[in-house]
Amino acid sequence: MPPQRPKREARPNRHAAKAGRSRHVPVPDLSEILAGKKAPLLLVLDGVQDPHNLGAILRTADGAGVDAVIAPKDRAVGVTETVRRISVGAADRVPFLAVTNLARTLEELKEAGVWLVGTSDRATKDLYEVDMGGPVAIVMGSEESGMRRLTEEACDFLVRIPMRGKVECLNVSVATGVCLFEAVRQRSGVGSAS
Repeated sequence: MPPQRPKREARPNRHAAKAGRSRHVPVPDLSEILAGKKAPLLLVLDGVQDPHNLGAILRTADGAGVDAVIAPKDRAVGVTETVRRISVGAADRVPFLAVTNLARTLEELKEAGVWLVGTSDRATKDLYEVDMGGPVAIVMGSEESGMRRLTEEACDFLVRIPMRGKVECLNVSVATGVCLFEAVRQRSGVGSAS
C-alpha cells in the first residue's frame, strides 16, 4: 500500500474580504450612478441565484469597468460571504443595487437615455450586431429560465451569443463576460459595431 499523502488545505484567497473587515461599497441611488456619466455601462441580472455565478459576474464586471450591477431583491442571490470570496474583492468595489421592482428600474434607465440590451435564445440579432458604445445596460437572465417576460419586453434590443458547437448556451457568468467585453471592445474604438 503506497504511503498516503498528507491532506493539503486550500490556499487562502488573499483577495477575499476578511470577516468583519470587508470594505462595503456605499449603495448609491440610481440617479447618483447616472449623474455626470456620458455613457454609463450597467449590468442588470434578472434572477441569478447561484452565489458562485454572482461572484464570478462581479469579478468580470469590475474588470470591464461596469458602473453598477442591478438585481432584484427577491428570487435572486445577494452579496454574501461566498459571493465576496468568489469575486476576489470585486463585490466590495462594484456598486450592487438590489431593487424592489426591476421592471420600474428598467423604465427609469430608459427615461435616463440608457439603452437596454437583453440576452435571449429567441433573439434574431447577434451580440456583435448591436452598438453598445453609448449609455447601455446589458441584461442577463437567470441560470434556468433566462429573463422574465416583463424584463424581456422592456429591452430595446435582444441579442444572442452565436454558438458554433453543439452546446446550446453558456453559463450565465461566462455569457456575461462575453457580453461585457464586447461592450468594452466597442467602447475602446476598435471596430465599433453599427
